Amino acid sequence: QMAGVWRIREGITEALSKAGAVYKYDISLPLPELYDLVEDTRTRLSDEEATVVGYGHIGDGNLHLNISTPTKSEAVFNKIEPWVFEWAKEKRGSISAEHGLGVMKGKYLNMSKSDESIELMKTLKKVMDPNSILNPYKVLP
Repeated sequence: QMAGVWRIREGITEALSKAGAVYKYDISLPLPELYDLVEDTRTRLSDEEATVVGYGHIGDGNLHLNISTPTKSEAVFNKIEPWVFEWAKEKRGSISAEHGLGVMKGKYLNMSKSDESIELMKTLKKVMDPNSILNPYKVLP
């Protein structure tokens, strides 16, 4: 049974990508608000041709928000970003959960981390990776 559940879970993104463009977000939120982001995103995009799906880890508040549109849409993208990060900040969540920051979210890191926390991250990165060979340019702004 577990293998079947995982097959379904892993197939969600693949199925969405076959329907068109997919905008993916890996957000950490307080459990009481975990699914509210999905519902609020559906409301925000109600006038767009978009499918909004949320799934994740109820145990740790990690939400995978996936938004699918038939084709890439600047209008949809502009309604999502930075709104989704602002929404997470308002709920005291994090703009990045298990999959890390990547190259696209660095400029929004201050929405979920204090300046002191970011400086500490940079210091730890320098100590652990003095030659910047581990994920160069992908972690911190």
